[in-house]
Amino acid sequence: MTGGGSTARSYRDAAREVIGHELNRDDLDWLGIHATRLNAHLIRTIFRDIAHPYIIKNYEIIRKAKEPVVVASGWKPGWSTDYDAVLLCEDYGVKTVLNLSNIEKVYDKDPKKFPEAKPIDKISWADFRKIVGDEWIPGMNAPFDPIAAQKAQELGIKVVIVNGNDFENIEKYFAGQEFVGTTIE
Repeated sequence: MTGGGSTARSYRDAAREVIGHELNRDDLDWLGIHATRLNAHLIRTIFRDIAHPYIIKNYEIIRKAKEPVVVASGWKPGWSTDYDAVLLCEDYGVKTVLNLSNIEKVYDKDPKKFPEAKPIDKISWADFRKIVGDEWIPGMNAPFDPIAAQKAQELGIKVVIVNGNDFENIEKYFAGQEFVGTTIE
C-alpha cells in the first residue's frame, strides 16, 4: 500500500494557491488518491521482477496474487491508505502492517508543538486511539489514521511504524533485531 506523501501535499498546496481558498474534502482526497497511484507505479516498477503485474486500486475487486509483492494505492474519497492497508490485511489474512513513515516513532503528543512530547516504543490500540481521536480528515497528519486504527483493533492487526528512509533500521526489523519504531497492538 502506498501513501501520497509529499507528492500529495505538493498537489494540495498547488491547488490551494491557484484556487485561493481551502479545498473541499473530496478534492483533497482525489488529489491524494492520484498521488498514491503514481507512487504505487513507482513501487511496482522497482519490484517488477517479483510483483503482481497489476496495482490494486479498486477494493471491490481484489484478486489474490501468487507473486510475493502486491502493490496497492488509494481507492475512494473518505478512505485513507492506512484504512485500505487494513482492509487488504483482512482480505489476505495478514496480521502485521509495516508502516514506513516520515517519523521514527509515535509520540504521546505532537512533538512539533510540544517539546516535552515522549516517544513511544509500544502502545495498545486503546491508548493509541486516545492520542489520534476517532475522526479522519483528508491530509491529516497522524501516525496512523483513526478509522484505520479502529478497524485494526477490531481485527487484531499489529502495526509497526518506522522511518521509511532508514533502510538499516528496516533491515533490523525484518531480521528480528532491535529496531527504532513504535509497535501498536
